[in-house]
Order: sequence, then C-alpha cells, then structure tokens
Amino acid sequence: MTPFEWMLVIVSLPELALLGLLIAFFWRLRKSEALLDQLQQNQGALLNKLHFNAELEQEIVASFEKRQKELALLDERLEMRKRELQKIISLAEEYCRSPRFLRHIIIQGRNSGKSIEELAKSAGLTIDEVELILERPED
Repeated sequence: MTPFEWMLVIVSLPELALLGLLIAFFWRLRKSEALLDQLQQNQGALLNKLHFNAELEQEIVASFEKRQKELALLDERLEMRKRELQKIISLAEEYCRSPRFLRHIIIQGRNSGKSIEELAKSAGLTIDEVELILERPED
C-alpha cells in the first residue's frame, strides 16, 4: 500500500466513525420523537380524564348541595310537625286532667264493674276522690 492509500484510509476512518455517530444520533432522535409523541398522547388522555373528573366532581358537589337543601327543608318540616304534635299532646293532657272527663271515665268504669280501687289507680286519684265523684249527682 502506498502512502497515499494509507492516508486515504486514515482520513476515511474518522469519516466512517463520524458517519456511524451521525446514524446513531438520528436513530436516537427518531426514538426520542416517538417517545415525545407517546408522551403527548398520554398527556392528552390525562387531561381528558382530569376534565372528566372535574365535571364529575362538580356534579357531585351540586348533588350534595341539593341534598343538603332538601335535608334542611325536611328538618324544618319535621320541627314544625314536632311543635304541632306537642301542642296536640298538651291539649290532650289538659283534656284528660279535666274534672268533667275524669268524672265521665270514673262513671263509665263503675258502670262496667270496676272497683273503686281500680278506678282510683287508673285515674291517678285517691279512693276518697273517686268516692266523692261517684256520690255527687250528674250535672
């Protein structure tokens, strides 16, 4: 081999090495672009999922607020009903404790054959009070 050929080989080797590096660089560049495309697609899918989750969360919050309002309304109605029933109970207790009602109950009980002791116990009165009511003529 002549010195010219040796020089040609020596100069060609770095060129071949540079060509190999250039090919490796473009091959890696292509892989990076593919990876970048995949990451962008995944990011798009993630953004879509986040958007869907945000909408779902808004629906849940709206539904929760609606339920809270309904519960507050039901609680208010329940309180009104409670007050009404307490009024009715107090009226019934007043009626049950009225002398006319007690007299009626005692006379009915006596007519059905109950003893004075049973009548006193059921009416919450003493035996003397029951006897006094039974002895008193009807109005």
